[in-house]
Amino acid sequence: MKIIVLGAAAGGGFPQWNAASPNNARAFAGDPNFPTQTSCSLAISQNGEDWILLNASPDIRQQIIATPELHPQGALRASPIKAVVLTGADVDAFAGLLILRERQPFDVWASPYVLDAISRNPIFNVLAADTVSRHAIPLDASFKPVADLAVRAYDLGGKPPLYLEPEQGLTSQPGANVALHVRGTHGPALAFVPSCAEISPAIDHVASADTMFFDGTMYTDDEMLRSGEGPKTARRMGHMPMTGPDGSIERLRAKRLGMTNYFIHINNSNPVLNRTSPEREAIEEAGWRIAEDGMRIAL
Repeated sequence: MKIIVLGAAAGGGFPQWNAASPNNARAFAGDPNFPTQTSCSLAISQNGEDWILLNASPDIRQQIIATPELHPQGALRASPIKAVVLTGADVDAFAGLLILRERQPFDVWASPYVLDAISRNPIFNVLAADTVSRHAIPLDASFKPVADLAVRAYDLGGKPPLYLEPEQGLTSQPGANVALHVRGTHGPALAFVPSCAEISPAIDHVASADTMFFDGTMYTDDEMLRSGEGPKTARRMGHMPMTGPDGSIERLRAKRLGMTNYFIHINNSNPVLNRTSPEREAIEEAGWRIAEDGMRIAL
């Protein structure tokens, strides 16, 4: 299986367009220890020709241009992107679908909750139904977005996306957030969990994967409060912090021992974005790596 990290950052990317914190200022200045990152997405292929995207971020056009494997080939209008599998209804997970609107055939796979969020917004009708097919993900059952990749999605629940909070509140919604387990026709498996509020039983189903990309939004729960960059904790935003006694490193330690682990969906406030920071060093000493745009991994 071939994996390309199209984007490793949380919503807004890094640097965020309106953020002048030390992290962002160093990235805007081109400091090589603060490499720029686009919004979270992976591209996956078993045969190197047919690709699926895990989430379609608002940065998808930029990501495609930066990734030769995704460039059009052959016909005057063509794309190796055959399907998009969505993990949630957050703007940063599916707004990129609007960029893929030029009557190019591909399939969209998402939970009924996410498909409903898409169908309720008429702007997504630019994805013509006779060209872009929408498929409901069968939770806890295998489906094949392309012939040689089998995917299972497990419901993580979780609060609605920010734009639906006024209507739905903070109550966990079935299908609002899923974890993905991807396996090719042969070889190792991949887990993709870019948004996770807690270690629920669903995580046990994907934690056996050889390589995992897991929610690394914030280093500590109160990161944005302490820096003055925002009024919400990581958990209020629907994300576990990396560290602390109930953080993801501790909660996943036994489940992921000896396996390959990446943090992804990293917020612009997170100190691990600095390649030379003590926080980055602590993450790596704990057996985790920080995903960055353009990484290519073969399983």
